[in-house]
Amino acid sequence: MTNKLKITFLLGIFMMIFSSNMNAQLKPGELVDGIAAVIGDEIVLESDVNEQMNYAKQQGASETDKCEFLENLISNKLLVYEAKKDTLIENRSAAIKEQANAKYRQLLSQFPDEKTMLVAYKFRNGFEMKNAIEKIDIDQYYGQAKYQRITEKADVTPNEVTDFYNLYKMQLPEVKDEISLAQIMMYPKLTEAHKEDLIKRLKKIKQDIAGGETFESQARIYSEDEGSAANGGLYKNIYKGQMVKPFEAAALNLQENEISDPIESEFGYHIVQLIKKSGKVYDARHILLKATPTDDEIKTAKAKLDSIKGLILDGKMTFKDAAYRFSDDKKTKFNAGIIAGADGSDKIERESIPGSISYELAGLNKGDMTAAFEDEDNKRKVVKMIKQEDVIPAHQITMETDYNRIKQMALNKKRNEMIEKFVNAQLPTTFISIDGRYDNCKFKANWKKESIKK
Repeated sequence: MTNKLKITFLLGIFMMIFSSNMNAQLKPGELVDGIAAVIGDEIVLESDVNEQMNYAKQQGASETDKCEFLENLISNKLLVYEAKKDTLIENRSAAIKEQANAKYRQLLSQFPDEKTMLVAYKFRNGFEMKNAIEKIDIDQYYGQAKYQRITEKADVTPNEVTDFYNLYKMQLPEVKDEISLAQIMMYPKLTEAHKEDLIKRLKKIKQDIAGGETFESQARIYSEDEGSAANGGLYKNIYKGQMVKPFEAAALNLQENEISDPIESEFGYHIVQLIKKSGKVYDARHILLKATPTDDEIKTAKAKLDSIKGLILDGKMTFKDAAYRFSDDKKTKFNAGIIAGADGSDKIERESIPGSISYELAGLNKGDMTAAFEDEDNKRKVVKMIKQEDVIPAHQITMETDYNRIKQMALNKKRNEMIEKFVNAQLPTTFISIDGRYDNCKFKANWKKESIKK
Protein backbone atom coordinates (compact mmCIF):
# COMPACT_ATOMS: atom_id res chain seq x y z
CA MET A 1 0.00 0.00 0.00
CA THR A 2 1.43 3.39 -0.94
CA ASN A 3 2.26 5.97 1.73
CA LYS A 4 -0.44 8.30 0.36
CA LEU A 5 -3.12 5.69 0.78
CA LYS A 6 -1.80 4.73 4.19
CA ILE A 7 -2.42 8.32 5.22
CA THR A 8 -6.04 8.06 4.16
CA PHE A 9 -6.71 4.94 6.18
CA LEU A 10 -4.58 6.06 9.11
CA LEU A 11 -6.94 8.99 9.52
CA GLY A 12 -9.34 6.50 11.08
CA ILE A 13 -6.66 5.63 13.61
CA PHE A 14 -5.87 9.35 13.97
CA MET A 15 -9.47 10.05 15.02
CA MET A 16 -9.67 6.83 17.02
CA ILE A 17 -6.86 8.11 19.27
CA PHE A 18 -9.16 10.83 20.54
CA SER A 19 -12.28 8.64 20.85
CA SER A 20 -10.73 5.52 22.37
CA ASN A 21 -8.09 6.91 24.73
CA MET A 22 -10.25 6.13 27.75
CA ASN A 23 -10.08 2.42 27.02
CA ALA A 24 -6.50 2.51 25.79
CA GLN A 25 -5.06 4.35 28.79
CA LEU A 26 -7.08 2.71 31.52
CA LYS A 27 -6.61 -0.92 30.64
CA PRO A 28 -6.11 -2.97 33.82
CA GLY A 29 -2.60 -4.25 34.43
CA GLU A 30 -0.70 -1.84 32.15
CA LEU A 31 2.08 0.46 33.38
CA VAL A 32 3.45 3.73 31.99
CA ASP A 33 7.00 3.04 30.76
CA GLY A 34 8.75 6.25 29.81
CA ILE A 35 8.48 9.32 27.61
CA ALA A 36 8.60 8.81 23.84
CA ALA A 37 8.33 12.47 22.80
CA VAL A 38 7.68 16.00 24.05
CA ILE A 39 5.82 18.55 21.91
CA GLY A 40 5.65 22.04 23.42
CA ASP A 41 4.53 21.16 26.95
CA GLU A 42 2.65 18.00 25.85
CA ILE A 43 4.02 14.47 26.37
CA VAL A 44 3.66 11.21 24.42
CA LEU A 45 4.32 8.14 26.57
CA GLU A 46 5.88 4.95 25.23
CA SER A 47 2.81 3.10 26.50
CA ASP A 48 0.62 5.39 24.33
CA VAL A 49 2.45 4.16 21.22
CA ASN A 50 2.15 0.49 22.22
CA GLU A 51 -1.53 0.83 23.11
CA GLN A 52 -2.42 2.40 19.75
CA MET A 53 -0.52 -0.32 17.89
CA ASN A 54 -2.35 -3.03 19.84
CA TYR A 55 -5.70 -1.37 19.19
CA ALA A 56 -4.98 -1.18 15.45
CA LYS A 57 -4.11 -4.88 15.41
CA GLN A 58 -7.39 -5.67 17.16
CA GLN A 59 -9.19 -3.68 14.43
CA GLY A 60 -7.54 -5.80 11.72
CA ALA A 61 -4.60 -3.61 10.64
CA SER A 62 -2.06 -5.77 8.84
CA GLU A 63 0.82 -3.28 9.11
CA THR A 64 1.87 -1.67 12.39
CA ASP A 65 4.94 0.50 11.89
CA LYS A 66 5.83 1.86 15.33
CA CYS A 67 7.43 4.98 13.85
CA GLU A 68 4.23 5.73 11.95
CA PHE A 69 2.11 5.40 15.09
CA LEU A 70 4.47 7.65 17.04
CA GLU A 71 4.26 10.27 14.30
CA ASN A 72 0.46 10.22 14.42
CA LEU A 73 0.53 10.60 18.20
CA ILE A 74 3.00 13.49 17.95
CA SER A 75 0.75 15.17 15.37
CA ASN A 76 -2.21 14.77 17.72
CA LYS A 77 -0.28 16.25 20.64
CA LEU A 78 0.75 19.21 18.51
CA LEU A 79 -2.95 19.82 17.77
CA VAL A 80 -3.72 19.70 21.49
CA TYR A 81 -0.85 22.10 22.21
CA GLU A 82 -2.05 24.55 19.53
CA ALA A 83 -5.72 24.21 20.56
CA LYS A 84 -4.95 25.35 24.10
CA LYS A 85 -3.54 28.57 22.63
CA ASP A 86 -6.49 29.11 20.26
CA THR A 87 -8.75 31.82 21.73
CA LEU A 88 -11.67 30.64 19.56
CA ILE A 89 -11.71 27.25 21.30
CA GLU A 90 -13.60 27.35 24.59
CA ASN A 91 -11.54 26.54 27.67
CA ARG A 92 -13.46 23.67 29.26
CA SER A 93 -10.73 22.40 31.57
CA ALA A 94 -12.78 22.99 34.75
CA ALA A 95 -15.82 21.11 33.41
CA ILE A 96 -13.61 18.31 32.08
CA LYS A 97 -11.99 17.96 35.51
CA GLU A 98 -15.39 17.43 37.13
CA GLN A 99 -16.42 14.97 34.40
CA ALA A 100 -13.18 13.06 35.06
CA ASN A 101 -14.17 12.79 38.72
CA ALA A 102 -17.54 11.40 37.66
CA LYS A 103 -15.85 8.83 35.39
CA TYR A 104 -13.61 7.84 38.29
CA ARG A 105 -16.69 7.23 40.44
CA GLN A 106 -18.30 5.21 37.65
CA LEU A 107 -15.21 3.00 37.37
CA LEU A 108 -15.15 2.65 41.15
CA SER A 109 -18.74 1.38 41.11
CA GLN A 110 -17.52 -1.65 39.13
CA PHE A 111 -15.18 -2.77 41.95
CA PRO A 112 -15.80 -3.82 45.56
CA ASP A 113 -13.54 -1.02 46.86
CA GLU A 114 -11.09 1.67 45.75
CA LYS A 115 -7.97 -0.32 46.59
CA THR A 116 -9.03 -3.20 44.33
CA MET A 117 -9.61 -0.78 41.44
CA LEU A 118 -6.26 0.99 41.89
CA VAL A 119 -4.41 -2.34 41.93
CA ALA A 120 -6.24 -3.47 38.77
CA TYR A 121 -5.35 -0.28 36.89
CA LYS A 122 -1.81 -0.03 38.36
CA PHE A 123 -2.24 3.38 39.98
CA ARG A 124 -0.69 4.23 43.34
CA ASN A 125 -3.60 6.35 44.54
CA GLY A 126 -6.92 7.86 43.48
CA PHE A 127 -5.40 11.29 42.82
CA GLU A 128 -3.02 9.81 40.25
CA MET A 129 -5.80 7.91 38.49
CA LYS A 130 -8.13 10.94 38.38
CA ASN A 131 -5.31 12.99 36.85
CA ALA A 132 -4.80 10.33 34.17
CA ILE A 133 -8.51 10.34 33.27
CA GLU A 134 -8.55 14.15 33.20
CA LYS A 135 -5.50 14.27 30.91
CA ILE A 136 -7.10 11.82 28.47
CA ASP A 137 -10.35 13.80 28.32
CA ILE A 138 -8.57 17.13 27.90
CA ASP A 139 -6.51 15.72 25.03
CA GLN A 140 -9.67 14.37 23.42
CA TYR A 141 -11.57 17.66 23.70
CA TYR A 142 -8.79 19.98 22.53
CA GLY A 143 -7.54 17.64 19.80
CA GLN A 144 -11.00 17.22 18.29
CA ALA A 145 -11.73 20.94 18.57
CA LYS A 146 -8.54 21.92 16.72
CA TYR A 147 -9.01 19.20 14.13
CA GLN A 148 -12.50 20.49 13.37
CA ARG A 149 -11.30 24.10 13.21
CA ILE A 150 -8.61 23.22 10.66
CA THR A 151 -10.77 20.97 8.47
CA GLU A 152 -14.21 22.64 8.77
CA LYS A 153 -14.16 23.86 5.14
CA ALA A 154 -12.95 20.58 3.62
CA ASP A 155 -15.09 19.22 0.77
CA VAL A 156 -14.69 17.07 -2.34
CA THR A 157 -16.31 17.35 -5.76
CA PRO A 158 -17.69 14.35 -7.69
CA ASN A 159 -14.66 14.61 -10.00
CA GLU A 160 -12.31 14.42 -7.03
CA VAL A 161 -14.12 11.32 -5.77
CA THR A 162 -13.74 9.71 -9.20
CA ASP A 163 -10.05 10.65 -9.37
CA PHE A 164 -9.46 9.20 -5.90
CA TYR A 165 -11.16 5.94 -6.87
CA ASN A 166 -9.24 5.61 -10.14
CA LEU A 167 -5.96 6.20 -8.35
CA TYR A 168 -6.52 3.75 -5.48
CA LYS A 169 -9.14 1.23 -6.68
CA MET A 170 -6.66 -1.65 -6.83
CA GLN A 171 -5.73 -1.04 -3.19
CA LEU A 172 -9.14 -0.49 -1.65
CA PRO A 173 -10.18 -3.20 0.82
CA GLU A 174 -12.96 -5.72 0.32
CA VAL A 175 -16.19 -4.90 2.13
CA LYS A 176 -17.33 -7.58 4.58
CA ASP A 177 -20.90 -8.88 4.77
CA GLU A 178 -23.15 -5.96 5.65
CA ILE A 179 -26.80 -5.30 6.37
CA SER A 180 -28.98 -2.20 6.58
CA LEU A 181 -31.31 -2.00 9.55
CA ALA A 182 -34.11 0.29 10.70
CA GLN A 183 -35.68 0.26 14.13
CA ILE A 184 -38.54 1.50 16.22
CA MET A 185 -37.50 1.82 19.85
CA MET A 186 -39.74 2.56 22.82
CA TYR A 187 -39.14 3.26 26.47
CA PRO A 188 -41.79 1.25 28.35
CA LYS A 189 -44.29 3.62 29.97
CA LEU A 190 -44.57 3.53 33.73
CA THR A 191 -48.03 3.15 35.20
CA GLU A 192 -49.44 6.08 37.16
CA ALA A 193 -49.17 4.04 40.34
CA HIS A 194 -45.45 3.38 39.65
CA LYS A 195 -44.83 7.10 38.99
CA GLU A 196 -46.64 8.11 42.16
CA ASP A 197 -44.57 5.66 44.18
CA LEU A 198 -41.30 7.20 42.92
CA ILE A 199 -42.56 10.74 43.58
CA LYS A 200 -43.75 9.74 47.07
CA ARG A 201 -40.33 8.28 47.90
CA LEU A 202 -38.56 11.47 46.77
CA LYS A 203 -40.94 13.64 48.79
CA LYS A 204 -40.14 11.54 51.86
CA ILE A 205 -36.40 11.98 51.24
CA LYS A 206 -36.88 15.76 50.88
CA GLN A 207 -38.88 15.78 54.11
CA ASP A 208 -36.10 13.88 55.91
CA ILE A 209 -33.56 16.46 54.69
CA ALA A 210 -35.77 19.26 56.02
CA GLY A 211 -35.83 17.33 59.30
CA GLY A 212 -32.04 17.35 59.66
CA GLU A 213 -30.59 14.73 57.30
CA THR A 214 -28.02 16.10 54.84
CA PHE A 215 -28.65 16.04 51.10
CA GLU A 216 -25.23 14.42 50.64
CA SER A 217 -25.96 11.49 52.95
CA GLN A 218 -29.39 10.86 51.40
CA ALA A 219 -27.88 10.93 47.89
CA ARG A 220 -25.28 8.34 48.87
CA ILE A 221 -28.00 6.09 50.29
CA TYR A 222 -30.81 6.48 47.76
CA SER A 223 -29.60 8.03 44.47
CA GLU A 224 -29.39 5.65 41.51
CA ASP A 225 -27.09 7.93 39.50
CA GLU A 226 -23.80 6.00 39.37
CA GLY A 227 -21.92 9.14 38.31
CA SER A 228 -22.74 11.25 41.38
CA ALA A 229 -24.23 9.15 44.20
CA ALA A 230 -20.85 8.36 45.81
CA ASN A 231 -20.09 12.09 45.83
CA GLY A 232 -23.30 13.06 47.58
CA GLY A 233 -25.14 13.73 44.31
CA LEU A 234 -22.80 16.62 43.43
CA TYR A 235 -22.03 17.88 39.92
CA LYS A 236 -19.69 20.87 39.76
CA ASN A 237 -18.99 23.37 36.99
CA ILE A 238 -22.09 22.50 34.96
CA TYR A 239 -22.37 24.63 31.84
CA LYS A 240 -25.82 25.77 30.72
CA GLY A 241 -27.08 23.31 28.10
CA GLN A 242 -24.98 20.44 29.45
CA MET A 243 -27.70 18.67 31.45
CA VAL A 244 -31.13 17.49 30.30
CA LYS A 245 -33.67 20.34 30.18
CA PRO A 246 -35.89 19.37 33.16
CA PHE A 247 -32.83 19.09 35.43
CA GLU A 248 -31.40 22.42 34.30
CA ALA A 249 -34.75 24.24 34.46
CA ALA A 250 -35.29 23.00 38.01
CA ALA A 251 -31.76 23.86 39.16
CA LEU A 252 -31.68 27.36 37.68
CA ASN A 253 -35.09 28.28 39.11
CA LEU A 254 -33.88 27.61 42.66
CA GLN A 255 -32.18 29.85 45.18
CA GLU A 256 -28.82 28.62 46.47
CA ASN A 257 -29.28 25.59 48.80
CA GLU A 258 -33.00 25.37 47.93
CA ILE A 259 -34.34 21.91 46.97
CA SER A 260 -36.83 21.33 44.16
CA ASP A 261 -39.98 19.27 44.26
CA PRO A 262 -39.69 15.95 42.36
CA ILE A 263 -39.18 16.44 38.62
CA GLU A 264 -39.34 13.98 35.74
CA SER A 265 -36.64 13.57 33.06
CA GLU A 266 -35.82 10.88 30.52
CA PHE A 267 -33.73 9.14 33.22
CA GLY A 268 -36.40 9.00 35.92
CA TYR A 269 -37.41 11.24 38.82
CA HIS A 270 -35.14 13.65 40.70
CA ILE A 271 -34.98 16.19 43.44
CA VAL A 272 -32.36 18.88 42.74
CA GLN A 273 -30.48 21.23 45.04
CA LEU A 274 -28.73 24.32 43.65
CA ILE A 275 -25.38 24.82 45.40
CA LYS A 276 -24.14 27.94 43.62
CA LYS A 277 -24.53 29.77 40.33
CA SER A 278 -22.07 32.06 38.55
CA GLY A 279 -22.85 33.29 35.03
CA LYS A 280 -23.23 30.30 32.70
CA VAL A 281 -21.82 27.81 35.24
CA TYR A 282 -23.46 26.27 38.28
CA ASP A 283 -23.02 23.51 40.87
CA ALA A 284 -25.92 21.26 41.87
CA ARG A 285 -26.73 18.09 43.74
CA HIS A 286 -29.49 15.67 42.87
CA ILE A 287 -31.03 12.39 43.92
CA LEU A 288 -32.26 10.18 41.09
CA LEU A 289 -34.72 7.32 41.22
CA LYS A 290 -34.58 5.63 37.83
CA ALA A 291 -37.73 4.94 35.84
CA THR A 292 -36.97 1.21 35.66
CA PRO A 293 -40.00 -0.52 34.10
CA THR A 294 -41.57 -3.59 35.65
CA ASP A 295 -42.09 -6.84 33.74
CA ASP A 296 -45.74 -5.90 33.17
CA GLU A 297 -44.80 -2.45 31.83
CA ILE A 298 -42.32 -4.07 29.43
CA LYS A 299 -44.99 -6.56 28.34
CA THR A 300 -47.41 -3.69 27.58
CA ALA A 301 -44.78 -1.90 25.47
CA LYS A 302 -44.07 -5.08 23.50
CA ALA A 303 -47.78 -5.52 22.80
CA LYS A 304 -47.99 -1.95 21.46
CA LEU A 305 -45.02 -2.52 19.15
CA ASP A 306 -46.46 -5.79 17.88
CA SER A 307 -49.73 -4.00 17.08
CA ILE A 308 -47.75 -1.37 15.13
CA LYS A 309 -46.08 -4.18 13.22
CA GLY A 310 -49.56 -5.46 12.33
CA LEU A 311 -50.54 -2.06 10.91
CA ILE A 312 -47.37 -2.00 8.80
CA LEU A 313 -47.95 -5.52 7.47
CA ASP A 314 -51.56 -4.60 6.61
CA GLY A 315 -50.32 -1.62 4.58
CA LYS A 316 -52.02 0.92 6.85
CA MET A 317 -48.73 2.74 7.48
CA THR A 318 -45.11 2.50 6.38
CA PHE A 319 -42.21 1.60 8.66
CA LYS A 320 -40.87 5.12 8.05
CA ASP A 321 -44.12 6.72 9.26
CA ALA A 322 -44.29 4.39 12.25
CA ALA A 323 -40.71 5.24 13.26
CA TYR A 324 -41.49 8.95 13.08
CA ARG A 325 -44.73 8.64 15.05
CA PHE A 326 -43.81 6.10 17.70
CA SER A 327 -40.03 5.70 18.12
CA ASP A 328 -38.38 7.24 21.18
CA ASP A 329 -34.93 7.06 19.59
CA LYS A 330 -34.08 10.62 18.53
CA LYS A 331 -31.07 9.43 16.51
CA THR A 332 -33.19 7.40 14.08
CA LYS A 333 -36.87 8.43 14.23
CA PHE A 334 -36.41 11.35 11.79
CA ASN A 335 -34.47 9.17 9.34
CA ALA A 336 -37.01 6.38 8.72
CA GLY A 337 -35.56 4.51 11.70
CA ILE A 338 -32.28 3.80 9.85
CA ILE A 339 -29.43 2.76 12.17
CA ALA A 340 -26.09 4.31 11.18
CA GLY A 341 -22.99 2.16 10.90
CA ALA A 342 -19.56 2.97 12.33
CA ASP A 343 -18.72 5.14 9.31
CA GLY A 344 -21.99 7.05 9.47
CA SER A 345 -23.52 5.22 6.50
CA ASP A 346 -26.62 3.01 6.55
CA LYS A 347 -24.49 -0.14 6.22
CA ILE A 348 -23.39 -2.18 9.25
CA GLU A 349 -20.90 -5.04 9.23
CA ARG A 350 -22.85 -8.13 10.16
CA GLU A 351 -20.16 -9.39 12.52
CA SER A 352 -20.27 -6.15 14.54
CA ILE A 353 -23.96 -6.51 15.46
CA PRO A 354 -24.52 -7.37 19.16
CA GLY A 355 -25.45 -10.99 19.80
CA SER A 356 -28.85 -10.12 21.28
CA ILE A 357 -29.88 -8.41 18.03
CA SER A 358 -28.26 -11.04 15.77
CA TYR A 359 -30.42 -13.62 17.53
CA GLU A 360 -33.59 -11.66 16.67
CA LEU A 361 -32.46 -11.25 13.03
CA ALA A 362 -31.72 -14.95 12.50
CA GLY A 363 -33.66 -16.31 9.53
CA LEU A 364 -34.93 -12.91 8.35
CA ASN A 365 -34.81 -11.91 4.69
CA LYS A 366 -34.63 -8.47 3.12
CA GLY A 367 -37.71 -6.47 4.14
CA ASP A 368 -38.64 -8.70 7.12
CA MET A 369 -39.29 -7.36 10.62
CA THR A 370 -38.58 -8.89 14.01
CA ALA A 371 -41.21 -9.30 16.67
CA ALA A 372 -40.98 -6.80 19.55
CA PHE A 373 -38.14 -7.72 21.91
CA GLU A 374 -36.51 -6.37 25.05
CA ASP A 375 -33.10 -4.71 24.83
CA GLU A 376 -30.98 -2.11 26.59
CA ASP A 377 -30.02 1.39 25.44
CA ASN A 378 -27.69 3.56 27.51
CA LYS A 379 -28.33 1.31 30.52
CA ARG A 380 -32.10 1.79 30.15
CA LYS A 381 -34.54 -1.02 29.41
CA VAL A 382 -36.22 -0.57 26.03
CA VAL A 383 -38.31 -2.58 23.59
CA LYS A 384 -37.43 -2.67 19.89
CA MET A 385 -38.66 -3.87 16.56
CA ILE A 386 -36.08 -4.04 13.77
CA LYS A 387 -36.56 -4.22 10.01
CA GLN A 388 -33.87 -5.75 7.84
CA GLU A 389 -33.80 -3.22 5.00
CA ASP A 390 -31.04 -4.74 2.89
CA VAL A 391 -28.43 -7.50 2.79
CA ILE A 392 -25.10 -6.71 1.13
CA PRO A 393 -22.76 -9.67 0.53
CA ALA A 394 -18.98 -9.18 0.84
CA HIS A 395 -17.63 -7.43 -2.26
CA GLN A 396 -14.86 -5.30 -3.67
CA ILE A 397 -15.54 -1.56 -3.38
CA THR A 398 -16.88 0.02 -6.58
CA MET A 399 -18.24 3.44 -7.51
CA GLU A 400 -21.62 1.88 -8.33
CA THR A 401 -22.14 0.21 -4.95
CA ASP A 402 -20.06 2.32 -2.57
CA TYR A 403 -19.97 5.91 -3.82
CA ASN A 404 -20.62 7.45 -0.38
CA ARG A 405 -17.93 5.29 1.22
CA ILE A 406 -15.41 6.30 -1.45
CA LYS A 407 -16.42 9.95 -1.07
CA GLN A 408 -15.72 9.73 2.67
CA MET A 409 -12.29 8.21 1.98
CA ALA A 410 -11.47 11.02 -0.45
CA LEU A 411 -12.69 13.61 2.06
CA ASN A 412 -10.61 12.02 4.82
CA LYS A 413 -7.55 12.21 2.59
CA LYS A 414 -8.13 15.91 1.96
CA ARG A 415 -8.65 16.58 5.66
CA ASN A 416 -5.46 14.72 6.47
CA GLU A 417 -3.55 16.81 3.95
CA MET A 418 -4.89 19.96 5.63
CA ILE A 419 -3.70 18.66 9.01
CA GLU A 420 -0.26 17.84 7.58
CA LYS A 421 0.02 21.33 6.10
CA PHE A 422 -0.93 22.89 9.45
CA VAL A 423 1.52 20.68 11.38
CA ASN A 424 4.41 21.47 9.03
CA ALA A 425 3.74 25.19 9.42
CA GLN A 426 4.09 24.91 13.22
CA LEU A 427 7.29 22.86 13.27
CA PRO A 428 9.82 25.72 13.08
CA THR A 429 8.43 27.46 16.20
CA THR A 430 7.45 24.46 18.37
CA PHE A 431 9.75 22.73 20.86
CA ILE A 432 9.98 19.04 19.95
CA SER A 433 12.10 16.33 21.55
CA ILE A 434 11.95 12.65 20.50
CA ASP A 435 13.53 9.85 22.53
CA GLY A 436 16.69 8.32 21.09
CA ARG A 437 15.07 4.92 20.63
CA TYR A 438 13.34 6.44 17.57
CA ASP A 439 16.52 7.83 15.96
CA ASN A 440 16.19 5.43 13.03
CA CYS A 441 12.61 6.43 12.20
CA LYS A 442 12.04 8.08 8.85
CA PHE A 443 9.17 10.45 9.59
CA LYS A 444 7.10 12.13 6.87
CA ALA A 445 7.34 15.49 8.67
CA ASN A 446 10.62 17.01 9.83
CA TRP A 447 10.00 16.38 13.55
CA LYS A 448 13.73 16.09 14.25
CA LYS A 449 14.25 19.50 12.62
CA GLU A 450 17.15 18.18 10.60
CA SER A 451 18.75 20.55 8.14
CA ILE A 452 17.61 19.83 4.59
CA LYS A 453 20.51 19.40 2.20
CA LYS A 454 20.21 21.19 -1.12
